Amino acid sequence: MTTPIDWAERARDVAGIVRGHATAHDEDDSFVSEGYAAIKEASLLKAMVPVSLGGHGASIGEICEAIRIIGQVCGSTALAFSMHSHLVGTAAWRLTHQGALTEPLLRKVAEGCVLVSSGGSDWLQSGGTATKTEGGFLVTARKPFSSGSPAADLLVTSAVYDDPEVGPTVLHFAVPLKGEGVEYVETWRVMGMRGTGSNDIVLKDVFVPDAAISGRRPKGKWHMLFHAISMIALPLIYSAYVGVAESARDKAVETARKRPPDRHLPILVGEMDNALRGARLAHGRMVELADHGSPGPDTTNEVTSLRTLVGNGAIRTVERAMMVAGGSAFYRSSDIERAFRDVQAARYHPLQEKVQLEYSGRMALGWDIDG
Repeated sequence: MTTPIDWAERARDVAGIVRGHATAHDEDDSFVSEGYAAIKEASLLKAMVPVSLGGHGASIGEICEAIRIIGQVCGSTALAFSMHSHLVGTAAWRLTHQGALTEPLLRKVAEGCVLVSSGGSDWLQSGGTATKTEGGFLVTARKPFSSGSPAADLLVTSAVYDDPEVGPTVLHFAVPLKGEGVEYVETWRVMGMRGTGSNDIVLKDVFVPDAAISGRRPKGKWHMLFHAISMIALPLIYSAYVGVAESARDKAVETARKRPPDRHLPILVGEMDNALRGARLAHGRMVELADHGSPGPDTTNEVTSLRTLVGNGAIRTVERAMMVAGGSAFYRSSDIERAFRDVQAARYHPLQEKVQLEYSGRMALGWDIDG
């Protein structure tokens, strides 16, 4: 009988390696290459691939925990890893529960293939054009926010085909990053999460064969694929932000204990801990839904609401950590300062707060979620 793998312990080993490199990558905007190498060495990249396909069959919850642990040391490594992970987790779930044709992709991951997503920048509308040609399509597009792309082999993305029969249709497919017509453009100079390598990938007349099209859906409309993505991807992505917030909280308390007594300090610490506790509770429910829920409009409503609660809670935690630690947290040499910049990225993943509020409001009113 095979001994179960302790993925949290493996994540702690990765965190030990990442710890010595996080500051340097933040300072020079370079990709977290050591962290990705350590994650691959620990078999985390293929952890959620089914055992029958060469993986380890890890649960989404186990990998959420691994991402959270890594996020405590380096938000960039954790976030980039979450982007690969949500593609693997979604593909594995769809194979198991829907019989989707994702087995070839999962086998590639088991063999060492690293994935990068453009989903956050595309979402329901998608971007770029797919023009019909003999045997497939020619795709032209620019895909920003492609986190983890310096280490990736395949871009899992989409483009819009103006179908003469049914109208604008989003095609889903994967393309090799070293293929003809694919260009990697270094644009990632940002406030936080500087080491994720979330650069632009430009596709110019890239040929995608008909057999490579893994899905089709109406442009701009909610589809079961995106209900599944929301249920699985968001807990994995927001694990990174919970880890960032936890680390900032602990460092702030450690710093505050060395300061002279201040009657307002316990209140700030209490506010910080309340914010973190709320984020943890909301994230725990997200993980529960990812491991045991069923995708659909109601689950998406709950998961995206929780995404807002986790994101806002993580941001508030780190804001309070800055105040608890005092002026020392304002220095670039402070890990809390880096956490403050990193956690701001929690604002930008779909569904962003106002879009989530509209979705939830429409659900409550019984209105069409597609507007």
